[in-house]
Parts: sequence; C-alpha cells; structure tokens
Amino acid sequence: MGNVTRSSSEVYTSDSEKGFAINHSTPPELDAGAKFVLVSRGSWLHCGYHLTTSIVAPVLLTLPFSFTLLGWVGGVLWLTLAAVITFYSYNLLSVVLEHHAQLGRRQLRFRDMARDILGPGWAKYYVGPLQFAICFGTVIGGPLVGGKSLKFIYQLYHPEGSLKLYQFIIICGVITLLLAQLPSFHSLRHVNMISLILSILYATCVTVGSIYIGHSKDAPPRHYSVRGSDADQLFGVFNGISIIATTYASGIIPEIQATLAPPLKGKMLKGLCVCYSVIATTYFSVAISGYWAFGNDSGASVLSNFIGETKPLLPKWFFLMTNIFILLQVMALTAVYLQPTNEIFEATFGDPKMGQFSMRNVVPRVVLRSLSVAAATVLAAMLPFFPDIMALFGAFGCIPLDFILPMVFYNMTFKPSKYTITFWVNTLIAGASSILVVIGGIASIRQIVLDAKTYDLFADV
Repeated sequence: MGNVTRSSSEVYTSDSEKGFAINHSTPPELDAGAKFVLVSRGSWLHCGYHLTTSIVAPVLLTLPFSFTLLGWVGGVLWLTLAAVITFYSYNLLSVVLEHHAQLGRRQLRFRDMARDILGPGWAKYYVGPLQFAICFGTVIGGPLVGGKSLKFIYQLYHPEGSLKLYQFIIICGVITLLLAQLPSFHSLRHVNMISLILSILYATCVTVGSIYIGHSKDAPPRHYSVRGSDADQLFGVFNGISIIATTYASGIIPEIQATLAPPLKGKMLKGLCVCYSVIATTYFSVAISGYWAFGNDSGASVLSNFIGETKPLLPKWFFLMTNIFILLQVMALTAVYLQPTNEIFEATFGDPKMGQFSMRNVVPRVVLRSLSVAAATVLAAMLPFFPDIMALFGAFGCIPLDFILPMVFYNMTFKPSKYTITFWVNTLIAGASSILVVIGGIASIRQIVLDAKTYDLFADV
C-alpha cells in the first residue's frame, strides 16, 4: 500500500484490493445548511420513511388517468418499467455517494455531486436551479392539494357554503409554515413514519372504493380504448409516460442519504426496499383497480370518479376518511421538499460557528422559511391548474435528475468498460430519457395551453 499525494492538504492511500483511495486529510468544515439541516443521525429505517414520503404521494391518484392515455398494456408496462428503472437509478446514486464517502469526501447534496463529478458550472447553473424548482414547485403544490381536500370535506357537510378554495389553501399554508420550523431533515423521521402509514391507508381506501363501485349496480359503463385523433393519442402517450415518471420522482436522493449516520454501506439499499415495497402495494393497486372500474373515463384524480352524476357513489364517511388521510400525508410531503430550500437558506444566511439554536441562526431561519412558505401559498392560490405545471416540471426536471444524471454520475465515477452491459444499460436509459424530456415537455406545454384557457387566477375550482 503506497501513499499518493494529491495536494499539500490531502493525502490518499491507494488500496488495490478495494479499488478506491481513502482520504486521510481533515474533512472540510460544513456550512450551516449541511451542518444543521442535513444532520447525519438517521438509521436505514428512517431513510425508508423519508424515501417513501418523498415518492409516494397523492399524485399516485393520477395513475388511472395515465392508463387512459396508454391503455392496459402500455400502462402496466410503463408502470413496471418506471419502477425498475427508478429503483436501479436511485441505487446507482447511492453507490456513487458511498464511493465518494469512502474516498473521504461525503457528498450531502445533489449539487455537491454535480460539482465534484461534472464541474462547478453544472452544479451552479443546472443541477442546483433545477432541483430548487422541483422542490419549491412541490411546496406550491402541497397547500393546493391539501386545500382541495379541505374544500371537499367542507362541501360534504356544507354544499352551499361560501368559503372559497384559496381560503382552504391558506389554512394548509399555515400548517406548512409550522412544519417548516422543524430544524432538520432528521427531525421529520416520526412525521414521515406516520406519512408512510397514511399513504398505504388512502391507497387502500381508493382501491377498495374502486372495486366496490365497479361491482355495484351504480357501476358506470366503461371502455378501455384510447380515445382521440392520431395526434392526440401520440401526445397522450408521452404525457402519460411523463405523468407516471413524475409519480416515481424524488429529486432529493442525495439529501435523504445525507441523513444517514455513518457508516453508509448498504443502508440506502435497505431504505429503498422499504420504499418500493410500499410503492408495489399502492401504485399497482390504485392504477389497476381505478382503470378497471372507470375505464377511459378515469379523471385526473380517480377520486373525482367516486362522485356520480346525481349522487356520491360511496358513503359520506368514506370521503371524509380518505380526504383526511390525503390532507395529512400531503402536509408531510410538503415538509420533506422544504428541506433542500431550507438548506439553501441556512447555508447562505446561517453561521456554522454559532449554535443551531442561537439567536444569530434562529431569527433568519424563521424569517426566511416563513417567507418561502408564504410565497408558495400565494402562488398555489393563484394557479389552481398547477398540476399541469408540475407535469412540465416532471418532464424537464424530474426525468433529468432521476433518470439521466444517476447514469451519467455512475459512468463518470466508475468508468465501466464499453464492453460491459452496465455501460450500455446506463447509456440506453440516459439516451431514451433525454428524448422523453423533449417530447414529454412539448406534450406538457400543449396541455398547459389547453387548460389555461378555462382557468382564471385565484379560481375556485
């Protein structure tokens, strides 16, 4: 074993058996964002809770609608393929992160990976802004989805009530504001454990409800043909693929792995297994039962199909219970996606040399987090068709971060031979996903243009 000097401050020892170099220098001092928000104290089970909350969300209720664009074969095929690809992709990210940690430089953020592997320009001008847009976009969507659930519950008992959607969005924004003050990602571990249970509960409710309606005397007529002109069907296929890809998206895998206490080896894989066991339980049951029950009339959210033309197809208590589960879970989801934005604020305005709960750090933390949530809440109230915008984020943001960059990071880090299947699988996934970004983005923009004609700012929809 010989010493190789990389710089005056970093000394590495090579290990031919393990195939990596170990950095024996003192690790760089963490900034306030990494030190306070991404504190590394969690177990693999906590990681599983975080992963599940970041991926399994009420957006899975759009899966039956995606099947209306893809049909039975295309829907099941892409739902399965996306699960396999994203599990593989997230595991690749984990392996790259573990490798760099063994080299003595643990990367705690997506932009850290981009800086070290692709260069500082990619981190500053591409990966960083892209991840921020996805995370802040999700924070906007959280109060909107929660507000719609609250409004639905209100209208169950007050059909002629005067309260508007924006008022319920503000209520959810206040809840988000309180959750935003939790100091670190790790402090959400118990919240996310409850979130995992809630996601299984409302997915079970939707599945049971779909099966019940499908077998009831009030079952709507259903057809499974893909409707529309050839052009509509073509755009629909890519829009459906983008929707499914977005349901599997995370965009914050490095930040979640950052919450793990060292040593890292194998912990992320265990967390992914926890997460994908929930995905297998919820995604396929909701997608298949919903599409089976309502066919190509499945709405943008399958819950909309539970309301018949003249009366609800299920008891009032069912809607109340399901929407409460969704409301609570989406608040946890919003808190998770606040963490990367919180980390940026903390890194920029916090002082790592002062205590986390010193006045010097608490005041800017509370002010900036509160302002970001307030801005997101206002935007949610202004843009009630925001889910269409999230489909655009999915095409231009989630697919690059979750389907393309992990393949690029792995190939650039480990440099697999061009004669290996690993190299070509990674290259094929990255190439096909790049094409999907362009076509899916065009389809999403087209849908936004169509839907924007029917909505006004602060619309009560």
